[in-house]
Amino acid sequence: MADLIGRAISDAERGAFTRPIPKTPQAQLNFLLKHAKDSTRELAKILGVSPRQALRYRKGEARLPSAKLQKAVEQRWQPRNRAKARERAAQRGIQVEIRARFGFAAAGGSTDDARMRRLTQTLPPDASARLLAASTETERQQALAEGLGHAYFRDRGSRATGLNVELTDIDHIDMTL
Repeated sequence: MADLIGRAISDAERGAFTRPIPKTPQAQLNFLLKHAKDSTRELAKILGVSPRQALRYRKGEARLPSAKLQKAVEQRWQPRNRAKARERAAQRGIQVEIRARFGFAAAGGSTDDARMRRLTQTLPPDASARLLAASTETERQQALAEGLGHAYFRDRGSRATGLNVELTDIDHIDMTL
C-alpha cells in the first residue's frame, strides 16, 4: 500500500487553503526561494539537489523538476491554515469515506470473515488526533481501523465490546477535515 491514508490527509488539508498554490514552475520556484530566504543552499536542501543544480534552476539553465517542486511547495503552503484545520479535526473528528476490506477478531462463532465494505463515518476526536499524529502508514492504518471500529462497528461504545477491527486492502479513501 503506497501511503494512501497520508495522501488522503494531504488532500483534505488542501481544502483549508485560502489561496491557490502557484501553478507554473517559475512561480513555484519563486515561492520556494522566498521561503528559503533567497539562499541557493537552502533551496538545494528543500529540493534535495546539489547547490550547483539549484543555482542552475535559479538562472533558468536547467529544466525545473515539476514533481519535486510541486511536492515541496505543497508541504510549505499556508502552514497556519493547515495547522488550524488539523486542530479543528482533532477536536471535532475527521469524516472518512472509505472502501476497504474489514475483518474482525471476535469471540468464537461470530462471522469474522473479512469483506469489502464502503463506509462514510466521522471518527471520534481521539481517533482523529491519533490519525493525524501518526507518522507511518501502518500507524495511520491502525488508528483508522480503531476509529472506524469504535464509530461504526461498536456504535460509539454501545455494542460489540471487545470487537477488534482489521482494516486491509484500501481501495478508495477520501477525508474531510
